[in-house]
Amino acid sequence: MATRCGATVSSCGSSVAAFRIDTLEIGSRAKCLKEPKLALIAKSRLRELLEERGLRIEIKGYDKTPSHRALVNIYREDGREIGATLLAEGFAREWRSHHRNAWCDDG
Repeated sequence: MATRCGATVSSCGSSVAAFRIDTLEIGSRAKCLKEPKLALIAKSRLRELLEERGLRIEIKGYDKTPSHRALVNIYREDGREIGATLLAEGFAREWRSHHRNAWCDDG
Protein backbone atom coordinates (compact mmCIF):
# COMPACT_ATOMS: atom_id res chain seq x y z
CA MET A 1 0.00 0.00 0.00
CA ALA A 2 1.21 3.51 -0.79
CA THR A 3 0.42 6.54 1.34
CA ARG A 4 -0.77 9.78 -0.23
CA CYS A 5 -1.15 11.76 2.98
CA GLY A 6 -1.73 10.95 6.60
CA ALA A 7 -5.21 9.55 6.01
CA THR A 8 -5.35 8.32 2.40
CA VAL A 9 -3.84 5.07 1.20
CA SER A 10 -3.83 3.62 -2.30
CA SER A 11 -3.54 0.00 -3.28
CA CYS A 12 -4.08 -1.66 -6.64
CA GLY A 13 -5.24 1.63 -8.18
CA SER A 14 -7.92 2.37 -5.56
CA SER A 15 -7.82 4.94 -2.79
CA VAL A 16 -9.17 4.46 0.70
CA ALA A 17 -9.38 6.95 3.54
CA ALA A 18 -9.03 6.30 7.24
CA PHE A 19 -12.40 6.37 8.98
CA ARG A 20 -13.10 9.07 11.60
CA ILE A 21 -9.71 10.81 11.54
CA ASP A 22 -8.51 14.10 10.08
CA THR A 23 -4.86 14.55 9.22
CA LEU A 24 -2.55 17.34 8.20
CA GLU A 25 -2.63 18.50 4.58
CA ILE A 26 0.17 18.32 2.03
CA GLY A 27 0.42 20.80 -0.83
CA SER A 28 -2.05 23.53 -1.75
CA ARG A 29 -4.60 22.51 0.92
CA ALA A 30 -2.12 23.31 3.73
CA LYS A 31 -3.00 26.47 5.64
CA CYS A 32 0.47 27.40 6.94
CA LEU A 33 4.13 26.54 6.36
CA LYS A 34 4.40 24.05 9.22
CA GLU A 35 1.39 21.96 8.16
CA PRO A 36 2.97 20.23 5.12
CA LYS A 37 6.19 19.63 7.06
CA LEU A 38 4.29 17.91 9.87
CA ALA A 39 2.15 16.11 7.26
CA LEU A 40 5.25 14.49 5.76
CA ILE A 41 6.25 13.20 9.21
CA ALA A 42 2.71 11.83 9.71
CA LYS A 43 2.78 10.23 6.25
CA SER A 44 6.07 8.53 7.12
CA ARG A 45 4.59 7.19 10.37
CA LEU A 46 1.54 5.86 8.53
CA ARG A 47 3.84 4.17 6.01
CA GLU A 48 5.69 2.49 8.94
CA LEU A 49 2.42 1.21 10.36
CA LEU A 50 1.26 -0.09 6.98
CA GLU A 51 4.45 -2.11 6.57
CA GLU A 52 3.51 -4.28 9.56
CA ARG A 53 2.41 -7.84 8.91
CA GLY A 54 -1.06 -9.10 9.72
CA LEU A 55 -3.08 -5.95 8.99
CA ARG A 56 -6.86 -6.32 8.69
CA ILE A 57 -9.03 -3.79 6.82
CA GLU A 58 -12.72 -3.15 7.56
CA ILE A 59 -14.76 -1.00 5.17
CA LYS A 60 -17.05 1.31 7.18
CA GLY A 61 -18.68 3.19 4.31
CA TYR A 62 -17.82 5.48 1.38
CA ASP A 63 -17.11 9.20 1.28
CA LYS A 64 -19.21 11.69 -0.67
CA THR A 65 -16.44 12.84 -3.01
CA PRO A 66 -16.62 12.08 -6.74
CA SER A 67 -14.14 9.21 -6.26
CA HIS A 68 -16.32 7.59 -3.53
CA ARG A 69 -13.27 6.44 -1.54
CA ALA A 70 -13.88 3.61 0.87
CA LEU A 71 -13.72 4.74 4.50
CA VAL A 72 -11.81 2.10 6.39
CA ASN A 73 -10.43 1.08 9.74
CA ILE A 74 -7.10 -0.73 9.52
CA TYR A 75 -6.28 -3.01 12.43
CA ARG A 76 -2.84 -4.16 13.47
CA GLU A 77 -2.20 -7.81 14.26
CA ASP A 78 -2.61 -7.10 18.00
CA GLY A 79 -6.07 -5.57 17.39
CA ARG A 80 -5.10 -1.92 17.74
CA GLU A 81 -6.57 0.35 15.06
CA ILE A 82 -4.08 2.44 13.07
CA GLY A 83 -6.24 5.58 13.21
CA ALA A 84 -6.29 5.37 17.01
CA THR A 85 -2.50 5.02 16.99
CA LEU A 86 -2.16 8.15 14.82
CA LEU A 87 -4.55 10.02 17.16
CA ALA A 88 -2.59 8.98 20.25
CA GLU A 89 0.71 10.00 18.66
CA GLY A 90 -0.62 13.44 17.61
CA PHE A 91 -0.57 12.75 13.86
CA ALA A 92 -4.36 12.88 13.50
CA ARG A 93 -7.41 14.42 15.11
CA GLU A 94 -10.95 13.18 15.33
CA TRP A 95 -12.88 13.94 12.13
CA ARG A 96 -16.11 15.90 12.50
CA SER A 97 -18.49 16.71 9.68
CA HIS A 98 -18.30 20.32 8.41
CA HIS A 99 -15.33 21.06 10.66
CA ARG A 100 -11.74 21.53 9.58
CA ASN A 101 -9.09 21.08 12.24
CA ALA A 102 -6.89 24.14 12.61
CA TRP A 103 -3.44 22.53 12.66
CA CYS A 104 -1.78 25.94 12.30
CA ASP A 105 -3.31 27.40 15.48
CA ASP A 106 -1.25 25.18 17.78
CA GLY A 107 1.53 27.38 19.18
